[in-house]
This record gives sequence, structure tokens and C-alpha cells, in this order.
Amino acid sequence: MQYMLLVYWNEAEHKNAKKEQKAETFAAYAAYTEALKKAGAFVAGSGLQDSSMATVVRASDDKPTVLNGPYIESKEQLGGYYIIETADLDSAIAWAARCPGAQRDTVEVRPLMVY
Repeated sequence: MQYMLLVYWNEAEHKNAKKEQKAETFAAYAAYTEALKKAGAFVAGSGLQDSSMATVVRASDDKPTVLNGPYIESKEQLGGYYIIETADLDSAIAWAARCPGAQRDTVEVRPLMVY
């Protein structure tokens, strides 16, 4: 089964972090990604630019409406994702718990619909 691990965090806290904290965070994610790869669970993953860089598109009545910035205001924003392949949900949850984002922020585990 494939699962997406959605990593949510507080962008303001990460922007205001000291260089040392940012380096530690980057190293933790690099090590986590390497562990996923060594286990054969890694399919894809990436960090995302800040939500202020987002563009939201809605196309009601075939007329697109384009908005800049995040669609909703919230404390946490989607900061990145992993797509992993595991035997079952329990394994995906175990990997999510090891994600650096789960230590301080939030990791949502969602099964993918494979067509």
C-alpha cells in the first residue's frame, strides 16, 4: 500500500528559527529520508515553499478564479510530504512517528488511491 505522509508545521516558527536549529532540522529530515530509502519504503518526497507562494484556483461555472497565498488561515501549514510504500497502515504509522515533523509538529497519514 502507498501512503502520503503530510507534514504540517508552523511556518513562522521555522522562519524565525536560528541557523543552528534550521541545520539540525535539515539533518534530521535527511537522515529520515535516508532511512526510508534504505528500508525500500521511500517513493517520493519534498519540502514545499511557504504558503505565501501558493496559488489557489477554483473553476466554478468554467470560469477560473485565481487567488494568491494560502486558501485558509491556520496555525499550521503543509510544509512537505513523503509518499511511502508499506505493508499496511500500522507500518505507515510507525514511519510517520519516526518523521522529525511528528516530534514537534503534525504528520498526517493518508492512504493513496492507486488507479
